[in-house]
Amino acid sequence: MVDIGKDIERPLGQTPRPQRVASRGISSGTVAATLAVLAVIGVSGAIALREKPFRKPQEVAVSTPKVTPAPAATPAPAVETATAAPKVETPKAGGPQIIHVQTEEGDGPPKAAIVIRDPSSIGQNLKVAHIPDRALIEAGETGPLPIRAADGRRPFDVYARPWSGSRGARVAIVIGGLAVSQTGTQAAIAKLPPEVTLGFAPQGNSIGRWMQAARQSGHEIVMQIPLEPFDFPNVNPGRNTLTVAASPDENLKSLHWALSRTTNYTGVMNYMGARFSSDPAAMAPFMAELGKRGLAYVDDGSSARSLAPDLALKDGVPFVAGDSSIDAVQERGAILKKLDELEATARAKGTAVGIGSAFDLTVDTVSAWVAEAKKRGIEIVPISAVAIDPQKG
Repeated sequence: MVDIGKDIERPLGQTPRPQRVASRGISSGTVAATLAVLAVIGVSGAIALREKPFRKPQEVAVSTPKVTPAPAATPAPAVETATAAPKVETPKAGGPQIIHVQTEEGDGPPKAAIVIRDPSSIGQNLKVAHIPDRALIEAGETGPLPIRAADGRRPFDVYARPWSGSRGARVAIVIGGLAVSQTGTQAAIAKLPPEVTLGFAPQGNSIGRWMQAARQSGHEIVMQIPLEPFDFPNVNPGRNTLTVAASPDENLKSLHWALSRTTNYTGVMNYMGARFSSDPAAMAPFMAELGKRGLAYVDDGSSARSLAPDLALKDGVPFVAGDSSIDAVQERGAILKKLDELEATARAKGTAVGIGSAFDLTVDTVSAWVAEAKKRGIEIVPISAVAIDPQKG
């Protein structure tokens, strides 16, 4: 009797030995039939062993033949799709944009997809957040200046970091003074969670490079503007400080210098400026210029006499007021206490804003606190997420 199982297990390429015939009574026809069966089994075994067996049979994909349906008697209306680039339909009176795109999924024909885009959600993709939008740039005497695009988009809208949009307790933190110290700036960008907003000092160095690093890491950024304090010039905020004694044109020239130091920021934040922000003749042209350029204004909350809230509303400037300085005392326990106060304020009011500087201790303390606050249900959001925007009612 022939052992078929052993014949299947025999390695490919070896010629099977002839089987002994147990009895002379077996006819030549029977032998021929047996050999034919062995040949069929050998071929089947070769096919089965040609490929390595699947380790997980449940993951084997079974292909099915493609079926081309017969054309319908009445052809359906053509679907308008984009081939090389998406086609954008201009919204009517602030309505949603309808973007036609074409996808290529699977082996079938391209499928048409329609994406409806809310005009209030036009933030930049984080993958290209470090690349300036040319439509938002105006050539200035000292460098590129932010400007509203022809279609109405503002730097405040485009360069804003996305967030969840939920109505839970939200805390925004701005850490300023970046670009002053190269090592400190590098550490702040690397250590701080991406939800923390970064403020750049215009007197700093390599601001364009640090802006790109910050945006690539997911941070929203603002530009700090040196404004005159009450004890100026004994206390001097730095080069090209805006002052109450200067003419509006002189102050705008100083403002443009600061604004041209880099790009891709959503707004500006005062650096000092208690005297300047309380003077209507000095503050009004400054705020009007921010409104013209589509920038937000972040008031660090250090001066109760600031005219910024009323002027921002008048000029259509998104406005944010800081609730507290978190690191006026450079001690870990004191900083943690201020941060916990922000959390309590956010739970009571919905939002809270803390302002700090890029000291090593501040950066390390904020980084650790943010990780714990998230576990307690606090959402850390960019500064644009808590702004009062007059253009959105």
